[in-house]
Amino acid sequence: MRLLLDLAFTHLAGRARQSFVAILGVGLGVGFSVAMAALMQGSQDDLIANLVDSMPHVRITDETREPPRQPAEAAFDTTDFSGLRPREDNRGIRNPTAVRAALDAWVPGDMAVSLRTQGVVRYSGRDVGAAILGIEPEAEARVSSVAQDFVQGSFSALSAGGNSIVIGDRMAERLGAAMGTTVSLVSSTGLVRRLKIVGLFHTGSTARDEGEAYVLLKNAQILSERPNAVNEIRIKLDDPEAARAVAARAEAQTGYKSVSWEEANESLLEAIVIRNAIMYTVVAAILLVAGFGIFNIVSTITHEKARDIAILKSLGFREADMRRLFLVEGIAIGAVGSVAGWALGFGLCLVLAQITFELRGMGSEMSRLPLAWSPWHYAIASGFALLSAGIAGYLPARKAARLNPVDIIRGAS
Repeated sequence: MRLLLDLAFTHLAGRARQSFVAILGVGLGVGFSVAMAALMQGSQDDLIANLVDSMPHVRITDETREPPRQPAEAAFDTTDFSGLRPREDNRGIRNPTAVRAALDAWVPGDMAVSLRTQGVVRYSGRDVGAAILGIEPEAEARVSSVAQDFVQGSFSALSAGGNSIVIGDRMAERLGAAMGTTVSLVSSTGLVRRLKIVGLFHTGSTARDEGEAYVLLKNAQILSERPNAVNEIRIKLDDPEAARAVAARAEAQTGYKSVSWEEANESLLEAIVIRNAIMYTVVAAILLVAGFGIFNIVSTITHEKARDIAILKSLGFREADMRRLFLVEGIAIGAVGSVAGWALGFGLCLVLAQITFELRGMGSEMSRLPLAWSPWHYAIASGFALLSAGIAGYLPARKAARLNPVDIIRGAS
């Protein structure tokens, strides 16, 4: 085997320029594949992290997936309804204390109840529509990601009592308000209440920073004229991956619609799977092109070394040895190119990580390219490179092994 390695090295060194070009092709393919995989994986991880952090892992609302069964449906096999008018029910989740206690017994995480309603925040002649969330500050701080995004104040400031409100800093900018300003909150029922701003948060999400406001639960109940009502239970799990199972069990237990963060973003997660398939297809295509360079150089060596092959076979080398010889040459190019590609890919990732910019046009802020540093990117790119190199080396190797030394020597004479 040592002799075969020496021969393979001699063949490659004899065509140093072509060997270098083949190695360069593999290195560029591996390097750009690593950088592209890091960039796409990083953007995916960043997107999923934002989804997980910006919304509850499980959200239970006062809705049901199926409309309530009409009494006539139980009495008759065939029914047809028209002109039904839904009855307004302001009670929200019925007996929320009992529901919460039942969930507390087994849910692996924190839980908070709230009353979500719509309203308008008004100040100095300016109106901004907002989703008004009536919360229990201590419980909300354990569940909501907003608790870590305060630039002034906190949820605990609501616990001091009185008429207080917490809003996003971009909503405050639109209103011309600031910390300590008293604004008017107009509910969907027309009630007006003057509230003092005791906290400003900045999540980086335009929808939240401009369109959400938090008040005490009792204040939201008064404004919406729904005493003691709760229409939402939000759960933050210890393991976000368990969200589907927890949502299914909670819905079966309570009868209310329970939506996991995965279900709420199902179409987006499907798009991510498709994007990953496209990414790895492109990576394979890049390395396949590099494989053609390996095929070209090994084929050329095979053609030029026909006489050497005849001499080696006449000295007792078998067909299997010839296959090994040229297969080793192809894999050697792939291996050296992979190592060079690792260095190139790592360097590209370092350069991309230093790029800074400001992007706020997509509803969220971004200042750096999100990158994922994973050894799997290097392993997968090298695996593709070695596979394409092996295939590119095997085809000429098989041809070389079949050469008849007598025919070669006769042709040479």
